[in-house]
Amino acid sequence: MISDLASIHPEAKIAGNVTIEPFAVIEADVEIGEGSVIYSHACILSGSRLGKNCRVFQGAVIAGIPQDLKFEGEYSQVIIGDNTTVRECATINRGTKAFGKTILGRDCLIMANVHIAHDCILNDHVILVNNVALAGHVEIGDWTIIGGLSAVHQFVKVGPHVMVGGGSLVRKDVPPFITVARESLSYEGVNVLGLRRRGYKNSRIEEIHHAYRLVYQSRLNTTQAISQIEIEINESPEIGDILKFLRASDRGIVKNL
Repeated sequence: MISDLASIHPEAKIAGNVTIEPFAVIEADVEIGEGSVIYSHACILSGSRLGKNCRVFQGAVIAGIPQDLKFEGEYSQVIIGDNTTVRECATINRGTKAFGKTILGRDCLIMANVHIAHDCILNDHVILVNNVALAGHVEIGDWTIIGGLSAVHQFVKVGPHVMVGGGSLVRKDVPPFITVARESLSYEGVNVLGLRRRGYKNSRIEEIHHAYRLVYQSRLNTTQAISQIEIEINESPEIGDILKFLRASDRGIVKNL
């Protein structure tokens, strides 16, 4: 299961039933969980922590040092959850002293040539399509999909259950449960298809629609929309997520053009 032609540091911690193909590189201070597969020419560098049943394809580099001029060689990590796949030539940089780690959750799919910069946080079931680029300190919520060739500005937050159209430039925060596209990036509507696929009932989806009509289709500013949502819509986990996100947005949210 582990090729003699792979370069594996003796201090690396490799669980049982792991496959490591020829010419893969595994440095010291690496942990790889049970059932994972490291394909040929993948580089798993110091500071990497891979969960169970992960797959890292040819040419991918995990835990390269940050492309940040403020980085001073401090210790940091990349932490990847169970069942996550990293496809060919993707690069995932470790953290800086600002946060100390770059985190990917469980069941993520990172497609070919994706770049994930330092101190990013991706939650569970995130899909980054080919050639997506995330700058530093980006946060992505559960079940979000970012279309191919998209770029996300540093410190941007993208909520859960979001669909970002391919080729997008994401410069502002993207609230939960919506679809965004076009240039400049703008609100396209609620991500109804994605929500239905994940079992959301029509009554909950309509509550989300109601909230975003107040945010995007009234003449209220964001602060006023928050107040009106609290008045008009009964409390639920989804409405709570929307309100929490809107209140916490530092960069401002995408607009409805």
